[in-house]
Amino acid sequence: MSFLVAVLIVWIEQFSALRHRVQRDGWFLAELARQDRRGARAAGWGLVILVLAPVLLLALLLHVLQPVAYGLLALPVHLVVVLYSLGRGDAKAALGPFRDAWRRGDIQAAQCVAERDLGLAADDPRELLVRVQGNLLWQAYQSFFAVLFWYMLAGPAAALGYRLLALCAANSHEPALKARAAQLRHVMDWVAVRLLALSFALVGNFVAVTRVMLHELLNWHVSAAQLIARVGRVADDIPEQEEAQSALARLDSLWELLLRSAVLWYAVFALATVLM
Repeated sequence: MSFLVAVLIVWIEQFSALRHRVQRDGWFLAELARQDRRGARAAGWGLVILVLAPVLLLALLLHVLQPVAYGLLALPVHLVVVLYSLGRGDAKAALGPFRDAWRRGDIQAAQCVAERDLGLAADDPRELLVRVQGNLLWQAYQSFFAVLFWYMLAGPAAALGYRLLALCAANSHEPALKARAAQLRHVMDWVAVRLLALSFALVGNFVAVTRVMLHELLNWHVSAAQLIARVGRVADDIPEQEEAQSALARLDSLWELLLRSAVLWYAVFALATVLM
């Protein structure tokens, strides 16, 4: 069932807007705001209510539905939960205004658009392009690859837990709750981001990626965003110094790198499904 859901997710993403209708976070953000008002002392209890409770309720529901009709009733639950757990927005489409401004040669407009749409800022145009490239890799990872990894490894409850932690880390205004959610998310990212880096080595520059990973493989302190941005650039053979227009075109080659990695992941999941 897991591989079928993973295939259906790709089909829905390509031909349907169902994900945007499923991803309604109002209820969660309202409860998050309520937990924020309780202060730092209740940060641990807030995560129990916001993350652990929904995950346990989902696990209980699936436990009840799984034996019924050979698990067919659980299939739509799996599908809806994974759709909800995917990232918000469209990472590639969000780059459109930035790319248009950059192609016109309007660097100031490109900087304003990057800060408005992507939350990125840099004084140097080259540095801004590097950050935009890294942001594309990070958004693709946290929106799709991490969710798919945890779903295939531990089921929809783990995928939901990952997304709820991400929402807490991104939207909480209570520093203690925000920090604890980010720490737990870092734990979940640690393995998944390194497996994606391994897939970059197999579909990109193997030698360059392995050279980086020899130093970063067991580094607990490097964030998933930093690691995937660095590994993605070396996997795509992006030099440190590059012309502005060439660096902009690299966004397409990085997206192709991500697509090749996705195909590799699906092939591995299909093989695992057959052998299990």
